[in-house]
This record gives sequence, structure tokens and C-alpha cells, in this order.
Amino acid sequence: MRRKHRRLVSNPELDITPFLNLMIVLVPVLLLGMVFSQIRMIELDFPGMESGEAPQAEELRLVVALIPQGLEVLDSERGVIRTLPLIEGEQDFDGLRETLKQIKKRVPEKTDIVLEVSPDIDYQTLVTAMDRLRSYPAVVAASVVEGELFPDVALADAPENRTLSGEGEGA
Repeated sequence: MRRKHRRLVSNPELDITPFLNLMIVLVPVLLLGMVFSQIRMIELDFPGMESGEAPQAEELRLVVALIPQGLEVLDSERGVIRTLPLIEGEQDFDGLRETLKQIKKRVPEKTDIVLEVSPDIDYQTLVTAMDRLRSYPAVVAASVVEGELFPDVALADAPENRTLSGEGEGA
């Protein structure tokens, strides 16, 4: 007589505890790193004219020069409007904003401005300057809104030998 060997039939249980431990740690780490990074885009216009196009003589061409010694607000016809030297080692962005607000009151239809940037200026200073050229916080009906200054900002390289002119008085 033959002997029958019975094989043990067992249902092994799958241990998923290590996998769950990994997920408990990995999911929050991935969620924290993913949501908080934002990409902002700033539209730029580069100065220049179409071929055969000539600028009109009566047109105001505002230029802000951003150099390591300070800021200068210029007009293409009249020259320097205001010179803003560094204040305690920082650019005078508040003075720039006030000067531009005065100019905007005189020429409300103007929306373009050229920002001449020295190669020695760091990126964060450039972005701060562009933000200050575009708008300012204004209070309307007990809430703070952004008032428009010169939203069409064009970038240009500042001449390498540019220095601040003499102290300009008001706009």
C-alpha cells in the first residue's frame, strides 16, 4: 500500500507593516515639499523700435537707473528728474515710489518705463525695483488695493560708467 503524503496547505499572510510604515513617513514629506513652491512670471518688454519708426519729440521717456550707488529717475529730454542715493546701505525704494507717484499725477496716461540695471545689482533688488515701478499700495474704502504706476517695464543695461548725478530736487 502506498502512503499518501499530504502536503500542508497553508495560507501565508502577507506582512505589510513595513510598507505602511514607509508610506506614513513618505506621504507627508512629499506633500509638504510639493504644494508650497510657486512659479511667478514677470512679463518684460525690451527697449527698441521697429525699423523705420522714429520716436516723437514730445513723448516722455521715463528711465530709472538702478546702480550700486543708488537710483536715478531720468527723462529723455530734460535729463535727471531726481537722484536717490543709498540710505544706510539700502536702495531708497520709498523715495522712488513717491517720485513716480508725482510723475503719474502729471502724466496719468503713461504706462511704460525703462529700468536700466547695472550688472552689479543682485536679482532680489531687481525684482523689488520692478515691483515698485509697477504699483503702490493705496487705501480705497477702508481696504488696501494696488494703485497702478507704470506696469509696462522694459529692461536695459545701464552704462558701465554710470554714476549718480548731483542731488536732484523733487519731481
